[in-house]
Amino acid sequence: MPEEQIGTVEHFFDHIGVAAVRLTGDLAVGDTIHVKGHTTDVSTSVDSMQIEHETVQKAGAGDAVGIRIPEKVRQHDAVFKVTA
Repeated sequence: MPEEQIGTVEHFFDHIGVAAVRLTGDLAVGDTIHVKGHTTDVSTSVDSMQIEHETVQKAGAGDAVGIRIPEKVRQHDAVFKVTA
């Protein structure tokens, strides 16, 4: 499936399983993302997203969002949106 890079992981909060992602493209709840890095390869659906502890349905370039991710990801990992 084609993928488009839409951001980078800035931090991962182990205790709550949330990645802080700085976006360079658009992302919405319901999209599928693929996080790739040196030792990371995780695909997941975006079930919820937050900006500054406020739940949002979509976000765009320049936004820093929190996304729950089922596995550990690392700082500087690339975040791709899977486009069907």
